[in-house]
Amino acid sequence: MQIIPAIDIIDGKCVRLTQGDYAQKTVYNENPLEVAKQFESAGLQRLHLVDLDGAKAGGVKNWRVLETIAANTKLVIDFGGGIKKEDDAQVVFNSGASFATVGSIAVKNESLFVEWLEKFGAEKFLLGADVKEEKIAVGGWLETTDVVIYDFIQKYIGHGIKQIFCTDVSKDGKLEGPSVELYKTIISKFPGLYFIASGGVSSMEDLEELRAIGCSAAIVGKAIYEGRIDIKTLKT
Repeated sequence: MQIIPAIDIIDGKCVRLTQGDYAQKTVYNENPLEVAKQFESAGLQRLHLVDLDGAKAGGVKNWRVLETIAANTKLVIDFGGGIKKEDDAQVVFNSGASFATVGSIAVKNESLFVEWLEKFGAEKFLLGADVKEEKIAVGGWLETTDVVIYDFIQKYIGHGIKQIFCTDVSKDGKLEGPSVELYKTIISKFPGLYFIASGGVSSMEDLEELRAIGCSAAIVGKAIYEGRIDIKTLKT
């Protein structure tokens, strides 16, 4: 199982939110590149980079952070937050991301997202599914839809998507453990999917449990910043 550390960006700084609440923000480092280099030095190979300003504003904002990290590390970066237009996706790819992370647009404008898949290639996109009680949440988790997670995944596998990560919003940033039962169900329904667990990881035991149920990868954020998981133990 691959470990993918997360860097969330607000105002160009490395932060974490609790349950996606912008009012519950902790700044961990003023320099995201410094953090990314620490991950790379520890032997990690991927990075999950989230533009929280972009997610809130509905347009990519922190692409320069992406550009800086991509130019100064060899990390394979997925970048998300505010990718609402084709131009946003183009900026993300031009700035050095290997994957554009897309969530809300895939829920709200399927036809547009499918156009992007055809233009850029489905393998260039990491589909993010933020979930509350098996329903998709969008807009930086500020809005819950009636779309069921399993239907959502099935549809986009049909459009060529290969990698999906799923975040249980009720767990994220709370260090209470991941949504193992939800993930077990997803993995059993879609055995060929490169499935990435996200949210709630608080310990190496959580990661071992995710590995045991068959997750392809896991995104780890707050547990690293809070010192609960030593990045030196995460080399993939």
